[in-house]
Amino acid sequence: MGKDRVENGEEILKELEKLSGNRGALEKFLAEISSSALHLALRVVLAVVFFLIGVQVIKLVRRIVRRSMERAGAETGAVQFMDSFLKAALYVVLALFLASACGVDAASIVAVLGSAGVAIGLAIQGSLSNLAGGVLILMLKPFKVGDYIIEGSTGREGTVTEISIFYTKLRTFDNQTVVLPNGNLANNSLVNVTEQDCRRMDLTVSVSYRADLKQAKDVLGKVLEEDTAVIKEKEHFVFVSQLGSSSVDLGVRCWFRQEDFWAGKWRITENCKLVLDKAGIEIPFTQLDVHLG
Repeated sequence: MGKDRVENGEEILKELEKLSGNRGALEKFLAEISSSALHLALRVVLAVVFFLIGVQVIKLVRRIVRRSMERAGAETGAVQFMDSFLKAALYVVLALFLASACGVDAASIVAVLGSAGVAIGLAIQGSLSNLAGGVLILMLKPFKVGDYIIEGSTGREGTVTEISIFYTKLRTFDNQTVVLPNGNLANNSLVNVTEQDCRRMDLTVSVSYRADLKQAKDVLGKVLEEDTAVIKEKEHFVFVSQLGSSSVDLGVRCWFRQEDFWAGKWRITENCKLVLDKAGIEIPFTQLDVHLG
């Protein structure tokens, strides 16, 4: 009986030792979890801090580069393009730095990006084409910020307000914003309306066959002579451009400075009508004669 008690006591001690060992393992496990959670939280906090600092550093670098280019006399389009490119590149660098700070191996990131490069290239080939188009626009300079252009494939037109990495923005006459991909602008024909200092105006004015042709040319020529915005050093005259089916078409040609072109054209058009009316010269219009049998 005493032997049985001893054996029972030994078994109880063994059970207590097992419980004590399990408790120690549990405490060790909980301690490790707490340590890992604390370490992860610390990394997250540091990543947030580094991100906020990085954003401010990126803004500072962009501001310094932009001001340096402006002081160097760089075109507005080049400044805008470089600013957009620098912003994208610096944010990629910041993302790699944060991943490395969080314990991700930078070499692994580069390896993954390298292996996925082909797929990424195929997925964003349109954007890469636009990026290459933006570089070509800055190198070849078919237009710059402030120019009025007409894009050949779509007929979109307006004043260039911004040249970014992938897109160029135009402002139309009615104050709408048109966004055109740089790839299209680089690979299609376009018209730069305002590249030159002055622009020729051609206007067609029709008079009746019964009108005094010499008088009509004289009064229209006087309109050009009296308009102060017409560049007198360049050709400005009136000529017979066509003998139409019911009218004699007179061409009115002169030159304006770019900033005076539209106002000058509208003014000349109105004055031509007024002087012809004053001179009693008929401007024919289409008529339809109906004969009833």
